[in-house]
Amino acid sequence: MSESLAPTTPPEPDTPPTTVAGRLDLLHRAGGIAVPVSTGVFAFAIGGLVVLGSGHNPFIAYRDILNGAGLNWLAHPWDVNTAHTAPYNLTQTLLQTTTLILTGLAVAFAFRCGLFNIGGQGQYFMGLFVASWVGTSFVNMTRPVHILLGIGAAALAGAAWAAIAGFLKAAVGAHEVITTIMLNWIAYWIGNYLFQQGGPLQGAANKPLDIPISGDIAGSAKLPVFWGDKDLQGLHIGFFLAIAALIVFWAILNRTTLGYEVRAVGYNPDAAAYGGIKVRTNYVRAMAISGAFAGLAGGLDMLGYLFHVGTSDVQASSIGFLGIAVALLGRSTAVGVGLAALLFGALLFGTTHGLQSNVIDPSLAGHLTELIQGLVVLFVGADLLIIAVWRAGGRLRRRPPDEPVAEPAS
Repeated sequence: MSESLAPTTPPEPDTPPTTVAGRLDLLHRAGGIAVPVSTGVFAFAIGGLVVLGSGHNPFIAYRDILNGAGLNWLAHPWDVNTAHTAPYNLTQTLLQTTTLILTGLAVAFAFRCGLFNIGGQGQYFMGLFVASWVGTSFVNMTRPVHILLGIGAAALAGAAWAAIAGFLKAAVGAHEVITTIMLNWIAYWIGNYLFQQGGPLQGAANKPLDIPISGDIAGSAKLPVFWGDKDLQGLHIGFFLAIAALIVFWAILNRTTLGYEVRAVGYNPDAAAYGGIKVRTNYVRAMAISGAFAGLAGGLDMLGYLFHVGTSDVQASSIGFLGIAVALLGRSTAVGVGLAALLFGALLFGTTHGLQSNVIDPSLAGHLTELIQGLVVLFVGADLLIIAVWRAGGRLRRRPPDEPVAEPAS
């Protein structure tokens, strides 16, 4: 093994973890795979009770969600004609999954360094905005160069935006939760400014009509579609980039010195500093890498199927926040994030296209994903509390009885 490769086992100093993320990581490993599975089961069970309380059959509702997400395609995978319902629905689910994988990784990577990156939404926005600018500019470029420029610029924009929070954390100790939330709002208002009437990125054809939407990106910047109709949001090659991002995430954390240092800082920054690891440097670069994942998500969405964005899109988007639930349910692991992203991608598309008004109330169908998302976050916190209490009880049971104090001789 070359000297640049890091040990595959996570660093575990003799001292206990001092960060919240370090303690959560210890409890995650104590819970094993049973904890995320039971978390999902409980969340769907409570969601089913809500559906039942509305006077509808939860089993039928969940069946229709699976069908609406196209997962019934697995029963006949030889049918790849997206003119049929199941294959088309599956391509749309995988489009959502692509974005959620990357926004989930944006949260997961920072988490492994002991940081809570709540700013995935803002980092996603910055990637989206920059990709829109690149896509509507440089129209004389060849297609491969234009696509690579758009993707690279989007990832760099997300990285730079997240690095601001990492720098503030390293320089003055500003908590990343506060700074990333503030950066989310700044990105939100930047988007409203860019695409509003008279904004610098409002489409030229939309200005006389007072439509606050950007211009469509050039054909040379659009990602190739490998499954489905390119005019009907076919599944683009960004899906493979998201899968590659999962592999890169795993490789960085488990096969590089950078990953070793990131995990060491996340487990115990004081012990890591004592061992010669630059804690502040790792805060900045961990946030930058996290932001690159989220910025890439925004770039792929813009170049892959959105092609334009408006102020209403900025106001309605919450895909970056859903990445938090993906990372938590996936236990900040590559495989876990991939599976959790597929689950939430199926919920996002399945609840809007699989549930008709005669199944459950449309207003409930539209918010069922948010309900389950909130329950997942709630139960993740609850199962960690249960594991902590169980471990504390075990320590009490193993503690030897106090020796009797000898009475002084009279």
